[in-house]
Amino acid sequence: MPGIWRYRNTFGLPEDTPIVSLGEGNTPLVWADVFGRQVAFKCEYQNPTGSFKDRGTSTLVSFLRSRSVIEAVEDSSGNAGASFAAYASRAGIKARIYVPESASGPKRKQIEAYGAEVVAVPGSRENTAEMVRREADIGKVYASHAYLPYNLPGYATIAYEIVEQMGESPGTIICPAGQGGLLLGAARGFTALQASGIIRQTPELIGVQALACAPLYGLYQSGAPGMESAGDEQTLAEGIRVRFPVRAQAVINVVVASHGRFVAVAEAEILPGRDELARLGFYVETTSAVVWGALLRMMTAYGINQMPEPVVVVLTGSGLKTA
Repeated sequence: MPGIWRYRNTFGLPEDTPIVSLGEGNTPLVWADVFGRQVAFKCEYQNPTGSFKDRGTSTLVSFLRSRSVIEAVEDSSGNAGASFAAYASRAGIKARIYVPESASGPKRKQIEAYGAEVVAVPGSRENTAEMVRREADIGKVYASHAYLPYNLPGYATIAYEIVEQMGESPGTIICPAGQGGLLLGAARGFTALQASGIIRQTPELIGVQALACAPLYGLYQSGAPGMESAGDEQTLAEGIRVRFPVRAQAVINVVVASHGRFVAVAEAEILPGRDELARLGFYVETTSAVVWGALLRMMTAYGINQMPEPVVVVLTGSGLKTA
């Protein structure tokens, strides 16, 4: 089977689990010259709903179907909600998605187009999460991409694909981080490949946050006090504005174990980063664009020839979502 389901034996799902798929995975790995060196860009925005979330949503919704779930709620700043709405519709599951009132218009319209009910919540992203937790408390099925583990096997497939496409393990992976699920999934995938003898060494993982809301960066830099003092300001990188990541310490652990790090990008770097990526042919949303500032920072810190190679930058969401 094409896409992520060719790795089904790694998912840990019951054998009779029905497959809910829209053809996710198998996204292009495109090389480009950046600052005088070749860098690979993993184009996750070419997934069916325009973001990497589809990898995890496919496995999550397949699990829900195996448990005969017919109605579920979810909270999201946009991409996870759009992904869940699409796969829920595919599976015949009635979905209600809670989104921050500030979520971009195109993302909200995308969620509605799949037939899901959209509930806009005033205030912060955390207010949205609190509203949906109340639904869970009264017995609604909470199909959370943050709390439930069933999306992680889907995210792990990005590691399998990258190694297949490159014929080797990358030296560095750079990707945006809100909840940090993609980092957890990628670490799971690369660790499995190393344990099986397919690769000798796992890559350094570089998580990128917007400085306006960077709790994982704060936790990495200064421990609990750093996370507690992190801001929660409006940011162009709305998709990674998560003040209290559910698995924060687990994310820090896999990044540190990989000898990687977290980088925080200022607001002034985001739009220029989006434009530079567009000039290379990659049209991404502003959340994804944080990777450009991080890539520049990492190359400056390591030196052009000393940063672990090959370098892979994950482009998580389509520019059409915020156009």
